[in-house]
Amino acid sequence: MQGNIHSIESFGSADGPGVRFLIFLKGCPMRCAYCHNPDTWAGKGGELRGADELLDQAERYRSYWGPEGGITVSGGEALCQLDFVLELFRKAHARGINTCLDTSLAPFTREPAWLQKFDQLMDDCDLVMADIKHIDPAEHLALTGRGNENILDCLRCLAQREQPLWIRHVLVPGVTDVDDYLRRTRDFIAGLGDAVKRVEVLPYHTLGVFKWEELGIPYRLEGVEPPTPERTARAQQILRGELEI
Repeated sequence: MQGNIHSIESFGSADGPGVRFLIFLKGCPMRCAYCHNPDTWAGKGGELRGADELLDQAERYRSYWGPEGGITVSGGEALCQLDFVLELFRKAHARGINTCLDTSLAPFTREPAWLQKFDQLMDDCDLVMADIKHIDPAEHLALTGRGNENILDCLRCLAQREQPLWIRHVLVPGVTDVDDYLRRTRDFIAGLGDAVKRVEVLPYHTLGVFKWEELGIPYRLEGVEPPTPERTARAQQILRGELEI
């Protein structure tokens, strides 16, 4: 089996614990207004590579990982290539490699055949880094082009099986940086219990706007400025339950 690979990074330091070998897959069902990699949306056009080949490449850097490092699979949306990631993580664990899945969870479904494979994937996944794009269903639809009901359902499912979770939330002024939405997001995260090991607020940025321009796609957040460090710190406190509003 081969995966459709967008790109590789050898030394990631912000995509899971320790130093990570990052594998970015092609294909994503979402169309997030702030996406900094719209070139990953299409499911075609990448490089086809096998799991063993990728792991052989990753292990060249193993001495740099430290006790917590390993591989992180991201996208695009990695779960669009569920069968490939399942094989990759199974083989990684057989080699004693720590595995991390960076995902929006958008493809999640309780359809029995898909859910069975997802459960098998989680057996070989050490950490899920999951994005909560927006807590409000209508706002999530406007922001990403898809609803969030199945995503929140997946997070509850993962918490029930005590899957270690890092929750990420992009702070966009006027979109997600709204007190009511932050409070509702905090309450949802609190309901996931001890499965949540970390909550991170990622300040919106415009570093990927040039890719939209190169692809000829209108950028929908034109004129929106990144949040101030103060607003970002405040949102972080709210989502971690350190500040009541």
